[in-house]
Order: sequence, then C-alpha cells, then structure tokens
Amino acid sequence: MLAPQPLSRADCARVQITRMRAGAIERGAAADYVAEETPVALEFNGISHATMLATPADLEDFAVGFSLSEGVIDGVGDVRGIDLLPQDDGIVVQVEISAASEMRLKSRRRAMAGRTGCGLCGVETLPQVWRPVAPIGHAAPVRVEAVLAAMREMRARQALHDLTGSTHAAGWAGADGAVALVREDVGRHNALDKLIGALARQGVRADGGIVAISSRASFEMVQKTASAGIRVLAAVSAPTSLAIRLANDANVTLLGFLRGNDATLYSHPERIIA
Repeated sequence: MLAPQPLSRADCARVQITRMRAGAIERGAAADYVAEETPVALEFNGISHATMLATPADLEDFAVGFSLSEGVIDGVGDVRGIDLLPQDDGIVVQVEISAASEMRLKSRRRAMAGRTGCGLCGVETLPQVWRPVAPIGHAAPVRVEAVLAAMREMRARQALHDLTGSTHAAGWAGADGAVALVREDVGRHNALDKLIGALARQGVRADGGIVAISSRASFEMVQKTASAGIRVLAAVSAPTSLAIRLANDANVTLLGFLRGNDATLYSHPERIIA
C-alpha cells in the first residue's frame, strides 16, 4: 500500500469570513480555509504549451500525467527533468523531454489555454479532439464490491475537500478495491492528470485497477483513463454521450451515479461481476 498524500501548505489558504446562519449575520469574524487556485504554465523544452488553472500542489505529478494523457510523451522515461519556477502571477513548470517527444509535439502543436471546468479549451482543430486512443485489452473481471469500496475509500481520503469543500479528487484502487493513491485539485481534469502522473512516477502498474472520480465523466476523463491503460472508470455523477461512445470504443467500463451501493453501467458491463 502506498503512503497517503498529506496536505501541503500549497493546497489551501486561511481566510477571514463572516458567517450567516438562518438568515442572520453572525457577529465577529471567523476563520476558514479555501483551496488555492493559480495559473500553471507548462513548458516543454522551453516551448510554452498550455496554461491551466490548478491547485499548486503535486505539480510534478501533474506535469507527468498531463504529458502522458495528452500524448506528449510515451512513458515517464521520456521526461528528463522538471523544474518549478514560481512567478508573481503563477507558476511555470519547465519539463525537459526527449528529442523524439519534442519532435512529435512540434508536429501537432496545441495552443491551449485551459480552465478548471474545460479540458479542451483552445484546441486548434476538430481532429485534435479525437486524438487516437488504442483500445485496452481484455482482463479479469472486477467484483462490484471492489468498485463500491474504491469509491467509498476515495471519498474518505479527500482531505483537501473536507477542509475547503471546493476540490475534485481522483483515486486509483487495485482490483480488490483498496485505494493506493488519491490526488485532488480544483479542476477534475487536473486531479486525474495528477493521479496518472503519480502512478507513472511511482512505477505502479495501473491497468488492472479502478479509477474513482468525484465528478461527472466527461469525454476527456474517459480519454485520459484509456490513455493510461486503465479499464474501469467510476464517477460520482453522470457521463456525457461522447464519453460513453469513447468508453465503448476504447474498451473502458464506465460507471456513473456511483453513490452508496448504487451505480449505472454505461459501457462494457460484462467486466463487473456480482
């Protein structure tokens, strides 16, 4: 079992607030915690590529996960180094990648300015949305109890959300449902990228496990999961029609509305057994 991720001071900020209860303003200021959100600019070999609004923690994981899920690199071995450069108006993440990865990146340059709620802002052409994802191979089925357990444990380990109430989480569990890693961020796509990057950097073979997310299952959430070779994606909320189409094509089992002991299976239900 991998060690749980502790909260860092980069995750949140302490602020002064005034509370209103039952329509009445309470006297005196109180303290509360809010999630940090800052522009994070990704540079590959000195070339600006994307700027996302993100929680400024686990940024090395984010850089690797984004690079993998966006097809910038083929594997973590293509990353030669990562430097974080704090600026007055955000953080620049400088990623040194292999020459082959740089050549591929230049051939399909993607000028993207992302936001927490949109994972495809700034894509230059429609074909770039449908970046090819190879169908995942078949594997042993997963018991429904494991999927339910993965979601429960992921939710129990949302430390930043419990403190601030404003972040999403993505967790990875083995086939037994035991959660090994959780990453949080103000953006659901960022949380998943951080998770994928953490799995890769720690050398975890993730294909036989389960990804549980605290958000809806959009097209790009399925795309990122499939690109990591993970066969089961369980979401608290609903998927989109495009996400279901991709899940069917990529051989990803997609579950939505997974709450308590209930869920809806939208693709490849044969992989989940009672």
